[in-house]
Amino acid sequence: MSEEGSKKREEKPRTLVAPGDLLARGEYKILTPTTVQRRGDSYYALVVGLATVDDEAKTIKLIPLQGPYYPSVDDLVIGIVRSIGLTSWEVDIRAPSPAILYASDYLGRPVNPARESLSDYLDVGDVIIAKIQVFDRTRDPLITTRGKGLGKVTTGAVVEISPVKVPRVIGKKGSMQSVLEGETGCRLVVGRNGRIVVNCPNKDLEEIVVLAIRKIEAEAHTTGLTDRIKEFILTEKVRRGLIGGR
Repeated sequence: MSEEGSKKREEKPRTLVAPGDLLARGEYKILTPTTVQRRGDSYYALVVGLATVDDEAKTIKLIPLQGPYYPSVDDLVIGIVRSIGLTSWEVDIRAPSPAILYASDYLGRPVNPARESLSDYLDVGDVIIAKIQVFDRTRDPLITTRGKGLGKVTTGAVVEISPVKVPRVIGKKGSMQSVLEGETGCRLVVGRNGRIVVNCPNKDLEEIVVLAIRKIEAEAHTTGLTDRIKEFILTEKVRRGLIGGR
Protein backbone atom coordinates (compact mmCIF):
# COMPACT_ATOMS: atom_id res chain seq x y z
CA MET A 1 0.00 0.00 0.00
CA SER A 2 1.33 3.46 -0.89
CA GLU A 3 2.03 6.03 1.78
CA GLU A 4 -0.68 8.22 0.29
CA GLY A 5 -3.20 5.36 0.40
CA SER A 6 -2.26 4.65 3.99
CA LYS A 7 -2.85 8.25 4.99
CA LYS A 8 -6.29 8.22 3.36
CA ARG A 9 -7.25 5.30 5.57
CA GLU A 10 -6.01 6.87 8.77
CA GLU A 11 -8.73 7.74 11.23
CA LYS A 12 -9.24 11.38 12.05
CA PRO A 13 -8.21 12.27 15.63
CA ARG A 14 -10.93 12.38 18.25
CA THR A 15 -11.03 15.10 20.87
CA LEU A 16 -12.66 14.90 24.29
CA VAL A 17 -15.07 17.86 24.56
CA ALA A 18 -17.56 19.26 27.04
CA PRO A 19 -20.86 21.12 26.50
CA GLY A 20 -20.22 24.58 25.07
CA ASP A 21 -16.81 23.78 23.56
CA LEU A 22 -16.20 25.29 20.12
CA LEU A 23 -15.67 22.52 17.56
CA ALA A 24 -15.15 24.41 14.30
CA ARG A 25 -16.00 27.46 12.22
CA GLY A 26 -17.08 27.59 8.61
CA GLU A 27 -19.37 25.35 6.56
CA TYR A 28 -19.63 21.80 7.91
CA LYS A 29 -22.15 18.99 7.75
CA ILE A 30 -23.23 17.81 11.19
CA LEU A 31 -23.34 14.01 11.25
CA THR A 32 -24.75 13.85 14.79
CA PRO A 33 -27.37 16.65 15.00
CA THR A 34 -28.46 15.79 18.56
CA THR A 35 -24.97 16.43 19.96
CA VAL A 36 -23.77 19.44 17.95
CA GLN A 37 -25.31 22.90 17.67
CA ARG A 38 -24.64 25.49 14.99
CA ARG A 39 -24.67 29.21 15.78
CA GLY A 40 -23.91 31.33 12.74
CA ASP A 41 -20.77 29.81 11.25
CA SER A 42 -19.66 28.26 14.57
CA TYR A 43 -20.33 24.73 15.86
CA TYR A 44 -20.54 23.85 19.56
CA ALA A 45 -20.70 20.64 21.57
CA LEU A 46 -23.96 19.93 23.38
CA VAL A 47 -22.70 16.93 25.37
CA VAL A 48 -19.59 15.40 26.86
CA GLY A 49 -18.13 13.21 24.16
CA LEU A 50 -15.55 12.46 21.49
CA ALA A 51 -15.56 14.91 18.59
CA THR A 52 -14.18 14.24 15.12
CA VAL A 53 -13.81 17.27 12.86
CA ASP A 54 -12.89 16.36 9.29
CA ASP A 55 -11.65 19.51 7.57
CA GLU A 56 -11.32 17.72 4.23
CA ALA A 57 -14.80 16.19 4.12
CA LYS A 58 -16.21 19.17 6.04
CA THR A 59 -18.03 17.00 8.56
CA ILE A 60 -18.43 17.05 12.35
CA LYS A 61 -19.26 14.01 14.44
CA LEU A 62 -19.67 13.95 18.22
CA ILE A 63 -20.22 10.64 20.00
CA PRO A 64 -21.59 11.20 23.53
CA LEU A 65 -19.95 9.60 26.57
CA GLN A 66 -22.96 10.25 28.78
CA GLY A 67 -26.69 10.09 28.23
CA PRO A 68 -29.89 8.02 28.49
CA TYR A 69 -31.20 5.39 26.10
CA TYR A 70 -33.60 6.51 23.38
CA PRO A 71 -35.32 3.61 21.60
CA SER A 72 -35.11 2.97 17.87
CA VAL A 73 -37.08 0.37 15.95
CA ASP A 74 -35.25 -2.99 15.73
CA ASP A 75 -32.93 -2.19 18.67
CA LEU A 76 -32.04 -5.26 20.72
CA VAL A 77 -32.84 -4.47 24.36
CA ILE A 78 -32.71 -6.27 27.67
CA GLY A 79 -35.70 -5.48 29.84
CA ILE A 80 -36.90 -6.20 33.36
CA VAL A 81 -40.61 -6.82 34.03
CA ARG A 82 -41.92 -4.12 36.35
CA SER A 83 -45.69 -4.70 36.41
CA ILE A 84 -48.30 -7.11 35.10
CA GLY A 85 -51.58 -6.20 33.44
CA LEU A 86 -54.45 -8.31 32.18
CA THR A 87 -53.07 -8.76 28.68
CA SER A 88 -49.59 -7.22 28.77
CA TRP A 89 -46.47 -6.58 30.82
CA GLU A 90 -44.82 -3.24 31.56
CA VAL A 91 -41.08 -3.59 31.03
CA ASP A 92 -38.22 -1.36 32.16
CA ILE A 93 -35.82 -0.85 29.23
CA ARG A 94 -33.99 2.16 30.77
CA ALA A 95 -35.82 4.54 28.43
CA PRO A 96 -37.75 7.66 29.47
CA SER A 97 -40.95 5.57 29.42
CA PRO A 98 -41.53 1.85 30.03
CA ALA A 99 -42.07 -0.58 27.18
CA ILE A 100 -45.15 -2.70 26.60
CA LEU A 101 -44.99 -6.42 25.81
CA TYR A 102 -48.31 -7.95 24.82
CA ALA A 103 -49.07 -11.45 26.06
CA SER A 104 -50.22 -12.49 22.58
CA ASP A 105 -46.74 -11.62 21.30
CA TYR A 106 -44.90 -13.49 24.03
CA LEU A 107 -47.16 -16.54 24.06
CA GLY A 108 -47.86 -16.62 20.34
CA ARG A 109 -51.58 -16.94 20.96
CA PRO A 110 -54.51 -14.97 22.41
CA VAL A 111 -54.70 -14.84 26.20
CA ASN A 112 -57.81 -15.30 28.34
CA PRO A 113 -57.48 -13.08 31.45
CA ALA A 114 -60.38 -14.85 33.14
CA ARG A 115 -58.62 -18.21 33.06
CA GLU A 116 -54.90 -17.50 33.27
CA SER A 117 -52.53 -15.12 35.02
CA LEU A 118 -49.66 -13.59 33.12
CA SER A 119 -47.45 -14.00 36.20
CA ASP A 120 -47.35 -17.72 35.39
CA TYR A 121 -45.29 -16.84 32.32
CA LEU A 122 -43.38 -13.70 33.25
CA ASP A 123 -43.30 -12.32 36.77
CA VAL A 124 -42.10 -9.02 38.19
CA GLY A 125 -38.28 -8.98 38.15
CA ASP A 126 -37.92 -11.41 35.27
CA VAL A 127 -35.38 -10.45 32.61
CA ILE A 128 -36.17 -10.67 28.90
CA ILE A 129 -34.32 -10.13 25.64
CA ALA A 130 -36.51 -8.29 23.14
CA LYS A 131 -36.54 -5.95 20.17
CA ILE A 132 -38.15 -2.55 19.77
CA GLN A 133 -41.09 -3.16 17.44
CA VAL A 134 -42.82 0.24 17.43
CA PHE A 135 -41.68 3.61 18.73
CA ASP A 136 -42.75 7.03 17.44
CA ARG A 137 -42.35 9.23 20.56
CA THR A 138 -46.16 9.62 20.83
CA ARG A 139 -46.64 6.38 22.76
CA ASP A 140 -44.75 3.97 24.98
CA PRO A 141 -42.33 1.70 23.10
CA LEU A 142 -43.79 -1.60 21.95
CA ILE A 143 -41.43 -4.57 22.20
CA THR A 144 -41.51 -8.09 20.80
CA THR A 145 -39.93 -11.38 21.90
CA ARG A 146 -40.69 -13.13 18.63
CA GLY A 147 -37.41 -13.99 16.96
CA LYS A 148 -34.29 -16.08 17.37
CA GLY A 149 -32.53 -15.55 20.68
CA LEU A 150 -35.37 -13.49 22.16
CA GLY A 151 -37.44 -14.29 25.22
CA LYS A 152 -36.98 -14.92 28.93
CA VAL A 153 -33.44 -15.00 30.34
CA THR A 154 -33.02 -18.08 32.53
CA THR A 155 -29.25 -18.18 33.07
CA GLY A 156 -26.35 -15.76 33.43
CA ALA A 157 -25.71 -12.39 35.02
CA VAL A 158 -26.93 -8.96 33.94
CA VAL A 159 -24.46 -6.07 33.79
CA GLU A 160 -25.55 -2.45 33.37
CA ILE A 161 -23.41 0.23 31.71
CA SER A 162 -24.07 3.65 30.26
CA PRO A 163 -26.08 3.17 27.03
CA VAL A 164 -23.74 5.49 25.13
CA LYS A 165 -20.81 3.14 25.90
CA VAL A 166 -22.48 0.17 24.18
CA PRO A 167 -20.79 0.74 20.78
CA ARG A 168 -17.38 0.56 22.53
CA VAL A 169 -18.26 -2.77 24.15
CA ILE A 170 -19.31 -4.15 20.77
CA GLY A 171 -16.40 -2.58 18.87
CA LYS A 172 -15.97 -2.09 15.14
CA LYS A 173 -17.61 -5.00 13.36
CA GLY A 174 -17.99 -6.71 16.74
CA SER A 175 -14.24 -6.71 17.42
CA MET A 176 -14.34 -5.89 21.15
CA GLN A 177 -17.17 -8.32 21.87
CA SER A 178 -15.21 -11.00 20.01
CA VAL A 179 -12.22 -10.36 22.28
CA LEU A 180 -14.35 -10.58 25.42
CA GLU A 181 -15.95 -13.83 24.31
CA GLY A 182 -12.87 -15.39 22.74
CA GLU A 183 -10.56 -14.73 25.69
CA THR A 184 -13.02 -15.90 28.36
CA GLY A 185 -15.28 -18.45 26.71
CA CYS A 186 -18.26 -16.40 27.86
CA ARG A 187 -21.27 -15.55 25.71
CA LEU A 188 -22.54 -11.97 25.72
CA VAL A 189 -25.87 -10.55 24.62
CA VAL A 190 -25.39 -6.78 24.41
CA GLY A 191 -28.53 -4.66 24.54
CA ARG A 192 -28.55 -1.21 23.00
CA ASN A 193 -30.06 0.06 26.24
CA GLY A 194 -26.88 -0.62 28.20
CA ARG A 195 -27.73 -4.00 29.70
CA ILE A 196 -25.56 -7.03 28.94
CA VAL A 197 -26.41 -10.66 29.67
CA VAL A 198 -23.25 -12.62 30.47
CA ASN A 199 -23.11 -16.44 30.41
CA CYS A 200 -19.75 -17.94 31.42
CA PRO A 201 -18.30 -21.41 32.04
CA ASN A 202 -17.55 -20.57 35.68
CA LYS A 203 -17.74 -17.80 38.30
CA ASP A 204 -14.11 -16.69 37.89
CA LEU A 205 -14.53 -16.09 34.15
CA GLU A 206 -17.79 -14.28 34.82
CA GLU A 207 -16.04 -11.94 37.26
CA ILE A 208 -13.22 -11.34 34.78
CA VAL A 209 -15.53 -10.45 31.89
CA VAL A 210 -17.60 -8.16 34.12
CA LEU A 211 -14.43 -6.37 35.26
CA ALA A 212 -13.34 -6.08 31.63
CA ILE A 213 -16.68 -4.54 30.68
CA ARG A 214 -16.34 -2.03 33.52
CA LYS A 215 -12.85 -1.18 32.28
CA ILE A 216 -14.19 -0.60 28.76
CA GLU A 217 -16.90 1.67 30.15
CA ALA A 218 -14.39 3.70 32.17
CA GLU A 219 -11.83 3.99 29.35
CA ALA A 220 -14.17 4.22 26.35
CA HIS A 221 -12.70 7.57 25.31
CA THR A 222 -9.14 6.25 25.03
CA THR A 223 -7.24 4.65 22.15
CA GLY A 224 -5.57 1.23 22.16
CA LEU A 225 -8.30 -0.13 24.40
CA THR A 226 -8.69 -3.50 22.67
CA ASP A 227 -5.08 -4.47 23.34
CA ARG A 228 -5.35 -3.36 26.96
CA ILE A 229 -8.47 -5.45 27.45
CA LYS A 230 -6.70 -8.52 26.06
CA GLU A 231 -3.81 -7.95 28.43
CA PHE A 232 -6.17 -7.31 31.35
CA ILE A 233 -8.05 -10.57 30.79
CA LEU A 234 -4.80 -12.53 30.45
CA THR A 235 -3.41 -11.03 33.66
CA GLU A 236 -6.61 -11.82 35.57
CA LYS A 237 -6.63 -15.41 34.31
CA VAL A 238 -3.04 -15.88 35.46
CA ARG A 239 -3.72 -14.22 38.82
CA ARG A 240 -6.66 -16.55 39.48
CA GLY A 241 -4.73 -19.64 38.42
CA LEU A 242 -6.89 -20.32 35.37
CA ILE A 243 -3.78 -20.47 33.17
CA GLY A 244 -0.07 -20.70 33.84
CA GLY A 245 2.06 -17.57 34.23
CA ARG A 246 4.25 -16.23 31.48
